[in-house]
Amino acid sequence: MKFQVYKRKVCTCLPRYGCIFLFLVVFALSFVIDFMDILENTVKSTIHSSYADRHYDFCKFQPLSLKETREEHLLLKSIAWPETPPLPFPHYLSKTSDPSHSSFTILSGREDGEWHKDDNLEILIKMYDFQGLPKKFGGDVLLARLHNPTLGAGVVGQVVDHLNGSYSAVFDLPWEGNAEVEVTLVHPSEAITVLRSLTRKHPDRIYFKSFFRSGYINETTVCNVCLRPTQQPVCNYTDLSTGEPWFCYKPKNLSCDTRINHSKGRLKKNLMTTETLFQSDVNMKVSIPASGPSCVTVLPKTKGWSMVSRRTVKSRPSGYYFHGVWRALRGPRVPHFNTSSAITQCLRGKVVHIYGDSTVRQWFEYFNATLPDLKEFNLHSQKKIGPYMALDYVNNILVTYRCHGPPIRFSKVPISELRYIANELDSLTGGSDTVVVLGIWSHFSTFPVEVYIRRLQSIRRAVVRLLSRAPDTLVVIRTANPKNLTLYETITNSDWYSLQRDKVLRAMFKGLNVHLVDAWEMVVAHNLPHELHPQPPIIENMINVLLSYICPKKGG
Repeated sequence: MKFQVYKRKVCTCLPRYGCIFLFLVVFALSFVIDFMDILENTVKSTIHSSYADRHYDFCKFQPLSLKETREEHLLLKSIAWPETPPLPFPHYLSKTSDPSHSSFTILSGREDGEWHKDDNLEILIKMYDFQGLPKKFGGDVLLARLHNPTLGAGVVGQVVDHLNGSYSAVFDLPWEGNAEVEVTLVHPSEAITVLRSLTRKHPDRIYFKSFFRSGYINETTVCNVCLRPTQQPVCNYTDLSTGEPWFCYKPKNLSCDTRINHSKGRLKKNLMTTETLFQSDVNMKVSIPASGPSCVTVLPKTKGWSMVSRRTVKSRPSGYYFHGVWRALRGPRVPHFNTSSAITQCLRGKVVHIYGDSTVRQWFEYFNATLPDLKEFNLHSQKKIGPYMALDYVNNILVTYRCHGPPIRFSKVPISELRYIANELDSLTGGSDTVVVLGIWSHFSTFPVEVYIRRLQSIRRAVVRLLSRAPDTLVVIRTANPKNLTLYETITNSDWYSLQRDKVLRAMFKGLNVHLVDAWEMVVAHNLPHELHPQPPIIENMINVLLSYICPKKGG
């Protein structure tokens, strides 16, 4: 009706044919707008239908724009793991990948059979089952590294799945001397079938709790982003600024606004009947033997000889260890800040804000323990939860740590301290004296990867806003890393889950003015055992990489 009135008013001022023309233009525009809405909804539904079976509908997701929906689709496609045949029931190990029957072979180098510094070394890995028969499909999770314990040297290999039971791994040769190949089966391909199913059927396998209190009445209820529907009412704690969803079952006798804290619950029991696929000394984090020599001797680099070409992969590792010190192959040179005074000199006049999980909280703890003039304030925060703050008044250094918002597997986090990283970044002024460190991955492993993608999209938008208003702000992101695996850790934090999220994180921040600390490679390349919280020598090298971004060496 409003349109008709508007049309009459305009038409009284136009010739008859002009009125008809205007009407046709408006009609055409309305048709185009309606058509674009239909097209956008069609594209979204088409994209979502291609992976709708990845999660149940009780996981709540904030709506995405068309551009974000396309990005999510491309990300999911980029991390798609090779399909493996369904597991028979009852399940037997006999036809699954067996590291003891499998082997790797070092392929020949130059025509003279020698390897020289800066060449590439390639190996071929062949997988066999427990019956000694060759595997016919891919999907195994493998790690490869080249190392020399005497030299304190190590570098990761880039693994390529040929989807037929064989794999290649290619190594840079960045040092002279002996170099030994090590290949580890993290999970057989059949285990990935189980891990996929676990996330699809039980994305809420770790549940969370909130404590509610008003006066003398208190209750505790279950919370999650994947909250199964029941007859019980639900409290909606979706963040108004970021749109991040979070829900709790409503207490029976209290209102939703009486929520006091957030805690990690427990892992649900009896989730799997295929524990045989996750045995530490049998088929999980087990070395694969060589079918011949496992070592090569790397000779000095020869002048006028081009490097042996990389045959299967294009990307280089980010760095390598030599004498226990990380050396970058990409990015700025990494100086060794081996004294507290050197670190203090680099951080003088800086504010370092650290946001994320406990793996990046280690960095705050490192600074706090290493710098004698950096004094931690007592904020009366709970141990291991934070927030934390430390100040070196003389050198004008401030270091803070705050955990990310839910899902977070910490105990008794006050609701006032449950803050999303994007909101924290929006509160920063930024500038050349500001360093922002982000580390968020470990607590998202049990959820559909879409939950992680959307969290990173929210953080990325905040990073873009921060760099737009303060381009000199330094933003550094710590990647995921592999860890020691037990059955419990596998169900909740398998290296395969971490690897998938690590790929997503790298892709989403590619092209932005941010810097990565490659924790994945720094843990795999080192001779220390894999741990969720890497040991001090690895943390020290991570801090050196961080400081190399804050204080880049001239000409490095």
